[in-house]
Amino acid sequence: MQNKGAVTEFILEHYRHFNSAALVDAAVAYEKHLAEGKKMMITLAGAMSTAELGRSLAEMIRQDKVQIITCTGANLEEDIMNLVAHSHYKRVPHYRDLTPKDEWALLEKGLNRVTDTCIPEEEAFRRLQKHVYDIWKDAEDKGERYFPHEFMYKLLLSGVLEQYYEIDPKNSWMLAAAKKNLPIVVPGWEDSTMGNIFASYCLKGELKASTMKSGIEYMTWLADYYTNNAGDQGIGFFQIGGGIAGDFPICVVPMLYQDMERTNTPFWSYFCQISDSTTSYGSYSGAVPNEKITWGKLGIDTPKFIIESDATIVAPLVFAYLLGW
Repeated sequence: MQNKGAVTEFILEHYRHFNSAALVDAAVAYEKHLAEGKKMMITLAGAMSTAELGRSLAEMIRQDKVQIITCTGANLEEDIMNLVAHSHYKRVPHYRDLTPKDEWALLEKGLNRVTDTCIPEEEAFRRLQKHVYDIWKDAEDKGERYFPHEFMYKLLLSGVLEQYYEIDPKNSWMLAAAKKNLPIVVPGWEDSTMGNIFASYCLKGELKASTMKSGIEYMTWLADYYTNNAGDQGIGFFQIGGGIAGDFPICVVPMLYQDMERTNTPFWSYFCQISDSTTSYGSYSGAVPNEKITWGKLGIDTPKFIIESDATIVAPLVFAYLLGW
């Protein structure tokens, strides 16, 4: 085990029971998983990029603590929005007290609220739009097709956004991922702001939908990735939140085993979910990990952890442990 810093020492001293103990157990098992030479996927749901998870996730990427990420389209773009428009964000700590009229007033100011944080439409969405459109159009003119994250990588690596940077670039997880060409899977990208913008260009006849690779192509790509990287031990699965960011990629294992009849496909070899979704009738996000055994996703002996807490608190602490902070 590498030397540990003050944050980790605090965690080990005080986090001894209940969800705090689960946090430590999950972090220790994550570290063991990597030490055994196995790869780890992190999945990002919710608004983790707007929560500035990049402050710790970017370093996780740089230090090879994660080998592949699955995220929503919102998380893909919102990290870049924070990179170029941070000073224009507005925090609303009293968001619970807002009336419908208050919310409308925010909309009229071009402020789109995510809990206590408002994303500035003009400085964030529109600032990116004109540049990413050029990259979409250039690819289409050349008869080329790419995944959503590959277009974002091209945007970041082109340097065209550097004029707008408003945070230390080391805190952008997307920039760190682009520099490493980290594999990313973005299921349901169409429901993101950039996905909506791309669709609007298709409706206007300015772009073709086929220029953007699809969710089915992401799934088939992931099937090949898992086959080529899981070996006989499997890949780990660290799920932040619920929803499609977790649901989509975890299905690749039963698909390979059952539908492709590759019966030597190993289960996911580690599973942890940070979620505030409590177990309830029909809730997949709130399902206990053992339910996934019945779907052919996890094995009997797969290390399984669930931390029922706020991911914006828990994830940076787990990452701090892994980074030796």
